[in-house]
Amino acid sequence: MKPAVDVVYRDLDSSAALNDIITKKLEKLSRYTDQIVHSRVVLDAPHQHKHKGKQYRASIELDIKGHPVAITQDDESIHVAVRDAFSSAERKVKQLAARHRNR
Repeated sequence: MKPAVDVVYRDLDSSAALNDIITKKLEKLSRYTDQIVHSRVVLDAPHQHKHKGKQYRASIELDIKGHPVAITQDDESIHVAVRDAFSSAERKVKQLAARHRNR
C-alpha cells in the first residue's frame, strides 16, 4: 500500500527536486512497515534572525496505525534538514516495526 503524502511549503517556493526526494524517502520508509496510512511533510523558513543566518525546518508527520510519529529538524540548508528528518523518521519507524514484530 502506497501511503498518501502531503507536502506543504511555507515561506518557500515549491521545488520539484525536493518533492522527488521526499517521495523516494517515503517509499523507503514504507519498506520497513506497511502500516503507514498518511504522511505530511512541512517545509518552512521560520527563523528570520540576523545573527543565526537563514534557518529552514523540515517537519514530518507519519500516521502509522495506532502510533502517530512527528519529527522536526532545523538546519541552514533545506536539503540537509530533509535528510536529517528522514533519517530520524527511519530510525523511529524501524523501532516501531521491531516492537510490532516482537508482540
